[in-house]
Amino acid sequence: MYMKVKRLIDIILSLIGLIVLSPIFLILIIAIKMDSRGPVLFKQKRVGINKTHFNILKFRTMRIDTPKDTPTHLLGNPEQYITKMGKFLRKTSLDELPQIWNIFVGQMSIIGPRPALWNQYDLIAERDKYGANDVPPGLTGWAQINGRDELPIEIKSKLDGEYVEKISFWMDVKCFFGTIVSVAKSDGVVEGGTGTTAKKEGPSSKGQIIE
Repeated sequence: MYMKVKRLIDIILSLIGLIVLSPIFLILIIAIKMDSRGPVLFKQKRVGINKTHFNILKFRTMRIDTPKDTPTHLLGNPEQYITKMGKFLRKTSLDELPQIWNIFVGQMSIIGPRPALWNQYDLIAERDKYGANDVPPGLTGWAQINGRDELPIEIKSKLDGEYVEKISFWMDVKCFFGTIVSVAKSDGVVEGGTGTTAKKEGPSSKGQIIE
């Protein structure tokens, strides 16, 4: 029952977001075009509900010669590919704003597990253990307010599973406001790696993900 209510909330809030944030969209579009060559939007194949695929939308933060379908942490020197405007967009998470459209059309939800790249088979398999592939992916989620880029996939997937198990209106509210706090503090944002948590636990680079 809640999933139907959740979808209605997604439609209403995403529509409001598209309208209210349109001036910010315009400013960012101009800034991106002035900063570097290439399209404003970046499209990438991601895993949606029930492991279907869809194209996630982001504001482009990297040069057009960046290797495709490669997580940032697997690039030899990710800093060389990130544009000046891209650094700002990533630090503030404003690069994620176009996903409001993904939410509006039903490919994503405001709250849910962050969608994996189509070729992150280890992450997808790990999430299968917890049923985290059986709900719509989200703009933000329980894992994002509990470590974000710093988490190895085993822990991130377990947190995604906790969200699925406890999914409710109040869980979504907690994730929503927790995200605002995390973004304001830039918690867990690590370029080129998954950060201190991953280093302490020592997983292989294959088992890491950065958004």
